[in-house]
Amino acid sequence: MKTVSKDGYYAIGVYRGRTEHNIGTLWRSAYILGASYIFTVEGRYKKQTSDVVRAWSRIPLFHYKEMDDLLNNIPYDCRLIGVEITDDAQELYEFEHPQRAIYLLGAEDIGLPPEIREKCHFIIKLKGNSSMNVGVTGSIVCYDRISKIPTELPKHHKAE
Repeated sequence: MKTVSKDGYYAIGVYRGRTEHNIGTLWRSAYILGASYIFTVEGRYKKQTSDVVRAWSRIPLFHYKEMDDLLNNIPYDCRLIGVEITDDAQELYEFEHPQRAIYLLGAEDIGLPPEIREKCHFIIKLKGNSSMNVGVTGSIVCYDRISKIPTELPKHHKAE
């Protein structure tokens, strides 16, 4: 796994993602904003023609067949952070990101079910009265992290 930050790493993924386009958008944002990898749980991805930075060639995408596969492969001392609109979730703007983190987003139609949220170390939410697109939400979470934890971002490359 490629670690971009001198002080830790992070990954971001989607539980039961609905569309390949959202994963493609998240993949590109994750690459631009310094994630080590992205993943899906019970989801799928098809290469996007809109991926002009060729993120697929720069950071890996892992597919986990079920939640237990993800849980069994979380790196040592890494925190699983669910992103979901719930009353008990902490506001993103107040959240102190751990040095080693995996962010898990739910699909727009089902979110993160209670049994999945229970497995998370933290639950965070963005301000708003409704769910946003997964790619947009993930991009905001990534940006919030790098704005709070100084990170050396990857150099941009022209599309090949």
